[in-house]
Amino acid sequence: MLKFKGCQHFRQRLVCSTLSGRPIRIDDIRAADPESPGLRDFEASFLRLLEKLTNGCVVEINETGTSLRYRPGVVVCGSGLTHDCGTSRSIGYFLEPLLVLGLYGKKPLSITLRGITNDETDPGVDTFRTVTLPLLRKALGVEDGLELRVVSRGAAPGGGGEVALRVPLVKQLGAISMEDEGMVKRIRGVAYSMKVSPQVTNRMVDGARGVLNALLADVYVFTDATSGAASGKSPGYGITLVAETTSGCLISAEACNCNSAAGRRGGGEAPADAEAGAHPHQVVPEDVGSTAAHLLLEEVRRGGVADGSHQGLLLLLCALGPEEANSVRLGPLTPHAVRTLRHLRDFFGVTFSLRAERSSGTIFATCVGANVRNVSRRVT
Repeated sequence: MLKFKGCQHFRQRLVCSTLSGRPIRIDDIRAADPESPGLRDFEASFLRLLEKLTNGCVVEINETGTSLRYRPGVVVCGSGLTHDCGTSRSIGYFLEPLLVLGLYGKKPLSITLRGITNDETDPGVDTFRTVTLPLLRKALGVEDGLELRVVSRGAAPGGGGEVALRVPLVKQLGAISMEDEGMVKRIRGVAYSMKVSPQVTNRMVDGARGVLNALLADVYVFTDATSGAASGKSPGYGITLVAETTSGCLISAEACNCNSAAGRRGGGEAPADAEAGAHPHQVVPEDVGSTAAHLLLEEVRRGGVADGSHQGLLLLLCALGPEEANSVRLGPLTPHAVRTLRHLRDFFGVTFSLRAERSSGTIFATCVGANVRNVSRRVT
């Protein structure tokens, strides 16, 4: 049994435990917090989601919630599943683990998630739809069956959003070789708003184009101003930008303003205790657009075939791959990516060879995969 301490990277530990079949124990979960020690409600919600996806998993939590034992079961998945993600964290907190676990199920995954679609803490559903899913398709060679549909949007703190996710099965992952980052040739994006004036989306587009058009002519941002039942329970607005390179790589950045709070996200995972609406100052739509544009330019400057928020996912896919060379080119590693490398060593025995390229400031990460197979899928 592997033992860990603290609440950081809670989801990744459970996902790696499920895929490797190794039980884990996590101690000292916010034990130093005198007012609210132990698991938060969104972490308990993620455990309930795991129980829906697997068969035979055992979860033991002590009275104070500061210690957890998890014995993984068999990934089953299935269709017609629903899960209420609550309003503490957004749907993006639950999507990335679902994308990985769904590949190794006994049945194709089809699930409806309800909660907050866009906030300032976790990646928004637009990032998953426009960047994460194409990244999976490119890395896995999967064309059909991988889909994320936004039924309705919901901003913090009320939520009210709904998305439908479909993930196909794989017998095993193929080798990943993504070393050519290319040059940025065009920028696309989505400016969305909920329960506010439709003009807000146009103002965010103007703010983003004011920065990006000085560097690139091919910039187009779609607008999505929702109202009524499709706009959730709280007002909010934000923008997601995606830079596409000549080699087909996608680099993303986003910024949003929900509950009169300015949110901005670059790369990496949000702190485990991050609270929605933690920024008390007001931000006008033009500033939200320009903030996202500057964050995107920073991600492009860092280099690599993926932005900082997707480094951990790409490294995990390499480690799950076949017993041959898997290599990717990344920018400077985020703290989340560094912790991912340690987890992959602990759970799968996979170690990466890191080689820095001084001229570009990028890192070539190479490993021999653990050849994790989907033992549940029937051989046809």
